[in-house]
Amino acid sequence: MDENKPIHNEEEKGPPSIDESPQQNTQLNTPSTDETIAPATETSEIINPTSEIKDMEVHHHTHSGHGKKNWKSYFWEFLMLFLAVFCGFLAEYQLEHKIERDRAKELAKSLYEELKSDSVAIAEKSGNRIKLENSVQYMMDYFKDSSFSNFSKQFVIHFNRTFAFNAPTLFEPKTIILEQLKNSGSLRYFKNDELQKLIGELTVVIDNINVRREMEASYRQSYIIPFLIKHFDSDFEETTRKLGAQNLIDFIAEYEKNSTEVSFKLRKPEQIDTDEARNMLSVFAITYRGTRTIQFQKYFEVNAALLEELRKQYHLQ
Repeated sequence: MDENKPIHNEEEKGPPSIDESPQQNTQLNTPSTDETIAPATETSEIINPTSEIKDMEVHHHTHSGHGKKNWKSYFWEFLMLFLAVFCGFLAEYQLEHKIERDRAKELAKSLYEELKSDSVAIAEKSGNRIKLENSVQYMMDYFKDSSFSNFSKQFVIHFNRTFAFNAPTLFEPKTIILEQLKNSGSLRYFKNDELQKLIGELTVVIDNINVRREMEASYRQSYIIPFLIKHFDSDFEETTRKLGAQNLIDFIAEYEKNSTEVSFKLRKPEQIDTDEARNMLSVFAITYRGTRTIQFQKYFEVNAALLEELRKQYHLQ
């Protein structure tokens, strides 16, 4: 009976080997389509999560000491900031101070030239006023007891100087720089007290001179010019122009020096009130003399003192 049983190979009973099952091997090595395979880089990150944490810990440790400052650090930072601001302030102050010094010297030089020019002008005007005052005195003496029929060359000179000699006696101070100093606030550049005091005095003196000039002009307009209109010989002025004179003032200056004589007469001499004429000329002389001896003299003094102070303060010549 045993012989009739089918004979089974021992090898058939064992499980098939991997090598012997190529289909199964293929199935094992082929990934399932339902599963997502992570890239190598992501895998490495997942595999080594402690690497980044370790790096972060190292980075954190390298900066942990910088966040702590003691009082010395704050003190030195404050000191450096303070010194930077202070040095900037000093530099700006020095620059501003230098600009002010340069500006003050420039203004001082301009004012000096203006004053020096005026000192020459007022000396000339004062000389002309003395001539005018002498002529007025001559005319006052003449009106006292002299004839109006025949006039000498001296009478012609003094009459025209008295009644027509106005512009050469007028002094008009230059005030361009002075007004600039006052109106623009530039007077603050002059730190010297004496200099500021003298500039203030000069302003007052100039104002007084201007007032006197207006008063003299008013007196001329009211008394001198009406007398001239009524009694002046217009033929004489026409003759001077024919002789080449540009104006009567220049002609009289030359006429006084040469030997030429030009006929001259007064119109309506019978209508001249000699006492009134003398009084008119007396007040005229007093007014002009007062301006010269008071206002002009004061200007001379302040002008000279101011020029001296400017020379001393700013080394001007």
